[in-house]
Amino acid sequence: MLRQVLKSQIHHALISEAAPDRESGIEIPTDLVDAVGLCDGEKVQVESITTGNRLETCVQAGDPRTGRIILGGGAARVITRGERVTITAIGLSHEPVLPQKVELNERNEIARTGA
Repeated sequence: MLRQVLKSQIHHALISEAAPDRESGIEIPTDLVDAVGLCDGEKVQVESITTGNRLETCVQAGDPRTGRIILGGGAARVITRGERVTITAIGLSHEPVLPQKVELNERNEIARTGA
């Protein structure tokens, strides 16, 4: 039986910009994308620690080491600049999966792995 399991998680990310006029998705620096095993175009859930709002969107790999996490399109009206979020990806697996997780500091740099 295939199960839905946690695959990747970025915890305490700070939304740098929320731009309704940009292409829909969440831009995440490639160093963070790679650290948790995400890929460009992958579906993720974004959960606001600040407000409790949540949504699904797709990853857009951005320039590495910028610390900029940007929500575009309609998502930018649900979760806005300055909110702290958790970004989660779920995978399908027959076997248990060891999720790749990081916790970020106030500059969206990796503060801890396996968070």
